[in-house]
Amino acid sequence: MFLALWEYEVKLGSEKEYEKVYGPEGDWARLFRRDARYRGTRLLRDAEGERVYVTMDVWETQVAYEEFLNKHKDEYEQIERIGEGLTLKEKPVGWFESRSGD
Repeated sequence: MFLALWEYEVKLGSEKEYEKVYGPEGDWARLFRRDARYRGTRLLRDAEGERVYVTMDVWETQVAYEEFLNKHKDEYEQIERIGEGLTLKEKPVGWFESRSGD
């Protein structure tokens, strides 16, 4: 399994809309579901920072993730623009591979 982790600081008052767009049933997940190699999205909120979130997108492999992004670049950028209106900061935490045999 491959995990893409992103951290976001959400604009004050945009938390609910952000959760709708970035959550496991949100716009990103609906886009990613077009590919059978996508395994799901988790949305985590910092327990001490109300407006800090981490998204975890799970894919079979990093290659699958990158191929999908290249193939759906226009749709990706469209959702990215929505997200820019909801967030103050966005940064990649990192790309990770599961080593537990998942």
